Amino acid sequence: MTPSDAPQSRWSDLDRPPLNVPALRRGLLVPGGLWTALDVVAATGSTNSDLAGRAASLAEGTVLVAEEQTAGRGRLDRTWTAPARSGLFFSVYLTPGPVPVQRWGWLPLLAGVAAATGLARAAGVDTALKWPNDLLVTVDGEERKTGGILAERAGDGVVIGIGLNVSLRADELPAPTAASLALAGAVSTDRETLLRGVLRSLEHWYGQWRAADGDAAAGGLQEAYAAGCATLGRKVRAQLPGNRTLTGEAVAIDGDGRLVLSSDDGLRKPVSAGDIVHLRGAEGGLT
Repeated sequence: MTPSDAPQSRWSDLDRPPLNVPALRRGLLVPGGLWTALDVVAATGSTNSDLAGRAASLAEGTVLVAEEQTAGRGRLDRTWTAPARSGLFFSVYLTPGPVPVQRWGWLPLLAGVAAATGLARAAGVDTALKWPNDLLVTVDGEERKTGGILAERAGDGVVIGIGLNVSLRADELPAPTAASLALAGAVSTDRETLLRGVLRSLEHWYGQWRAADGDAAAGGLQEAYAAGCATLGRKVRAQLPGNRTLTGEAVAIDGDGRLVLSSDDGLRKPVSAGDIVHLRGAEGGLT
């Protein structure tokens, strides 16, 4: 058998070891905690789709992690792929229960705050939030996307998926605007440390939000999101459903989690859904 014919070992890339499932369960599945089940699969199409398909039988706090995701989905049906064990690709199932459904729209923003604060502690990387669901880091003086969040209703709850580029090298990036924690100078790219950090942060913020009955202002979530949001204070273009666009300065995150734009006519207009492009300069160049 020639070396090229040899089967690929799960340890074939020593910089990207597999996750230690027993250790993760010991650290995260604790009595009285939010996380109730944690499984890791070698590969799957989409962890969000897998959990959503089993939502009726899931307990709140179920976590599914994939070492490789072959058909990961972002907003607007964009795909998310990366080399095996080069990132964190996981979904969680939450049942907010008594929180009014109209406040559940805060959950993807909550996940963004949790990921950013968890990564700041575990990876030592400043992570900014691009409304509504992108995670940005700075590489060579430029903001680049290192992660994304997708929340979907499923059964009686919500599946929240988080994808993070951890150890991707420059020649592995899917686009020039992408990045990884490693390229941003992370002090740690140990995926178990990062996963524990993000999940513990998510448990903290979700607990505060639920305790406030989903009131993002009372639970401190609205203030935290605004403080970490790179979109605020910028001129942006919102690409809205129906091929409509709206350009203006992003001035606030309102009580419903919407991005408020101050348009050229002086009016403030909330955006609840859309693709946001950061603009710069008089020529409107992209950031």
